[in-house]
Amino acid sequence: MGVPEAVGRSGRLVAGLLVNLAASICIVLVNKWIYVEYGFPNMSLTLLHFVVTGLGLHLCQRLQLFCPKALPPASLLPLALSFCGFVVFTNLSLQNNTIGTYQLAKAMTTPVIILIQSLYYKKTFSSKIKLTLIPITLGVILNSYFDVKFNFLGILFATLGVLVTSIYQVWVGAKQHELQVNSMQLLYYQAPMSSAILMFTVPFFEPVTGERGIFGNWSATALMLVLLSGIIAFLVNLSIYWIIGNTSPVTYNMFGHFKFCVTLLGGYILFKDPLSLNQGLGILCTLCGILLYAHFKLSEQEEGKNKLAQRP
Repeated sequence: MGVPEAVGRSGRLVAGLLVNLAASICIVLVNKWIYVEYGFPNMSLTLLHFVVTGLGLHLCQRLQLFCPKALPPASLLPLALSFCGFVVFTNLSLQNNTIGTYQLAKAMTTPVIILIQSLYYKKTFSSKIKLTLIPITLGVILNSYFDVKFNFLGILFATLGVLVTSIYQVWVGAKQHELQVNSMQLLYYQAPMSSAILMFTVPFFEPVTGERGIFGNWSATALMLVLLSGIIAFLVNLSIYWIIGNTSPVTYNMFGHFKFCVTLLGGYILFKDPLSLNQGLGILCTLCGILLYAHFKLSEQEEGKNKLAQRP
């Protein structure tokens, strides 16, 4: 790989991370407004997100931004099912746990991903990379220490949520390499499939008709915000697939911890949200772990390139 090509790849990666960061922050703010002001159902909004994502990818295909590749539905069904399980169990975890417990459970996704990739994909991780999980997990604990409470149902849903989320993120990367497709080509088929599954799942958890149902009598403003949320979700979904496909599920999770820190700091700086000493130390620990991970990862990649260059 030449220098210009490497620089171009790094530039695209930074651009993808920035798009995901901006879109993730925006969607949190828009969704919070939709939930608080209008009471729009959570899973129904996720269903609409994937419908808009599917329509957006169809438009991209018509504009010839990518070329669809025929894929066997059976190979994508596990990915679509794991996405739906990730949505359902994550929502149930949030409903049955405190925010602190929910965030602490989410932090366990990274070590579970490492475990899955080590056991089933024979991927090796250096001790240095594994050790970066210590300050990150400590940071999350410090951030959520006073809000951690355990109950059997909450722990059950949190455990299932972490497991299914980890499997889903591993498969997002694995399927792109296995099927030799890019993020757009994979999401082009997975989004409609997940939408169809969610259509059958949503009625078991949320009302479909009535005042708070997905087909309720919503105001034009609420519908416009839902559409805006769907467009932002399209950018979030596409950037997630692109980041995982071009890096790894672990790197994406590290970036997720960074986004969490940015969200907390942004709330403190912009909205004067309270930030305790514990939270400040937690953010510092997490950021240290992320920086160490980035340093070790880049060092390992550089060593790998040097070894390849030295081969006759």
